[in-house]
Amino acid sequence: MVSFNTIWIFSLALLLTASPFLQVVRCQSESGEAVETTESDIGIVGDDAQDFDSVGTFSAAPGIDTISVFPKNIAKLVTAGDDTELLVGVKNDGESSLNVVAIKASIHLPVDHRLLVQNLTAQVFNNGSVPASAQATFPYIFAVSKFLQPGSFDLVGTIIYEIDEHPYQSTFFNGTIEVVESGGFLSIESVFLVTLGAALLVLLGLWIHGQVQNLSKKSKRAPKVEVGTRSIDASTDEWLQGTAYTQSLSSKSKKKK
Repeated sequence: MVSFNTIWIFSLALLLTASPFLQVVRCQSESGEAVETTESDIGIVGDDAQDFDSVGTFSAAPGIDTISVFPKNIAKLVTAGDDTELLVGVKNDGESSLNVVAIKASIHLPVDHRLLVQNLTAQVFNNGSVPASAQATFPYIFAVSKFLQPGSFDLVGTIIYEIDEHPYQSTFFNGTIEVVESGGFLSIESVFLVTLGAALLVLLGLWIHGQVQNLSKKSKRAPKVEVGTRSIDASTDEWLQGTAYTQSLSSKSKKKK
């Protein structure tokens, strides 16, 4: 039998992708000017100067479940310097209404989460109320640094909320994302690596060509050994006449006869 939690996760995933009218309307500023806030069925999204990285950590409240989805981005590709949207679903199975305060996230190295790469901007909700036995969806817009090198990193996302004026937090995402460069198909680093590889291949080809030439020259210089009767030019051996060398040759020729 399918458990109730499985049914809820499936239904909430559908809610995240197919129910935009329940989402908090996001707004952003392109030039650092005042951000305009927009009301929706859940609350108001705006900016806040509070630093949520310095407020410490809180425990998770019982009866609160969270889920997250990268809409239209199953591969979890994050372009450096560009905005990326992450939808966070909250289900309140508690007895009291909760108020979502903010969503924050950070980038870490996969080998060790203690190695912080970047603290991402927190998204603040001024009126993100979720009644008991209800569920809601909140958008989180973040952008990693445009100077971050492409590769795999761990993203840790946390939602901060209050119940009866007591702060709590839940981790809605703790997994790997793939950071890619924005712009053209080939980056400066890619061009450098391709050039370096081509240069190494050229050097390898030249070395192999040189070795082949050396082997061919050695084979041409090898002396030819003739086996058989040796002919001696009389004009070149006249100075040897009367010596022991000519006498030995004449005695050998007589023996052969």
